[in-house]
Amino acid sequence: MSGQEEAERFLRGLADSVRETHVSLVALAGGDAFKMKKAVDLGFLDFTRLGERERLLRREMALNAPHAPGMYRGVEPLTRGADGALRLGGESEAVEWVLRMARLPPDAFLDCAPMPDAAALADAVWALHEAAPPQPGDGALDGVIAQNRQTALDAGLPPDRVEAWHAAAQALHRRLAPTLARRAAEGRVRRCHGDLHLGNLCMIEGRPCPFDALEFDEALATVDVGYDLAFLLMDLEMRHGRDAANAVLNRYVARGDDAGLVAALPLWLSLRAMIRAHVERRRGGAWEALLGFAEAALRPVPGRLVAVGGLPGTGKSTLARRLAPLLGPAPGALVLRSDEIRKRMHGVLPEQGLPAPAYTAEASDAVFAEMRRMARAALEGGHAVVADAVFGRAEERDAIAACGVSFMGFWLDAPLDVLRARVAARRGDASDATVAVLEDAAKRDPGPMRWTVLPAEADPLRAALKALDLPSTGPA
Repeated sequence: MSGQEEAERFLRGLADSVRETHVSLVALAGGDAFKMKKAVDLGFLDFTRLGERERLLRREMALNAPHAPGMYRGVEPLTRGADGALRLGGESEAVEWVLRMARLPPDAFLDCAPMPDAAALADAVWALHEAAPPQPGDGALDGVIAQNRQTALDAGLPPDRVEAWHAAAQALHRRLAPTLARRAAEGRVRRCHGDLHLGNLCMIEGRPCPFDALEFDEALATVDVGYDLAFLLMDLEMRHGRDAANAVLNRYVARGDDAGLVAALPLWLSLRAMIRAHVERRRGGAWEALLGFAEAALRPVPGRLVAVGGLPGTGKSTLARRLAPLLGPAPGALVLRSDEIRKRMHGVLPEQGLPAPAYTAEASDAVFAEMRRMARAALEGGHAVVADAVFGRAEERDAIAACGVSFMGFWLDAPLDVLRARVAARRGDASDATVAVLEDAAKRDPGPMRWTVLPAEADPLRAALKALDLPSTGPA
């Protein structure tokens, strides 16, 4: 019996439950989970040497422990006691190495749980990427595209569809080459998670935490942050729908300034879906919808710019969030909210309040300039944008309209007493507007109104959809 076979028998005897994949075995015992890497060589990974298994377990812990607090407890040897039997720990020569982790309930893992708070989920991913320093690279994915064509064919996906996907992915990649290279020069290529789907996120103390980052191949995990994020967005859309994916995308962008990532999302999303499709095909799972997603993501969808303005309390942000999943390529439009941009420019969370000096005319001009910059970056990449701000001056409305070729502006209007009640009741929102701010804004003349005015006392969604020539999503 080999040392690993003996170690596996020991772990199975220790456990009350065992989970395994083709590369690892996890023994669940009481409050612990012990992970052992299998001594396999699959070409793209080689775990056949004991020293390499130890190194990669230690690398796995170093990568994941900072982002999943309390989950990773240490790397421990399995050694022989005086009686020759295996034991955890000890000073004698290691027969095998295991990673000790905290055991979590099955519903702690996000592939088995309801949709978590989108803001918290996006914040966790943003923090992971923000902590990773930029790495050398060009962001190119031609090798990944070619490899996935062959792997998909080998897995038995329909050859005609795989070849058509490959040609479309190659063509889009060629068009995106300057964008990917520019993003790499901006520091967007980082040592990322590498396998950021919902099964590799879990709830710890009430918040989402990424874990099980790809540890065995630094090149595979050193990618554009947008490509890393795309795996999660694809998985969210497939499991929870476009609204969920759109909400996470927009919170992620609100935390940083990376509106330009949407230019490459069609390629990144398609690749992530194709990878999952051929994996599922090999394991006998459901692959058809994933392949369909991979194909659909590469089909051009016209981008457009929609702006939503009005006094505080008119429901601008609610309408913007509801319209965004219905506009442009997957996973829907980028929402650029002036309140969130202002908070980011001052280095605080969207929900954190700002003092009065952050709302001077000069400060507001800077916020609108940043909004226009981000809008142009997304629109030039072929994406869709919803701009969300008061837009109380005609020059502000004209300036945002000039950012896009296909433009629609909505001005929301409601009685002042309705707006007072809404603003007074607002909690935990990015807007710092008070009733006093509302009263002051209501006294100002907005100038000539060339945008479509929508009554906002009731739900304006149906009227907005009609104006945009979009199908109704149900009762308004």
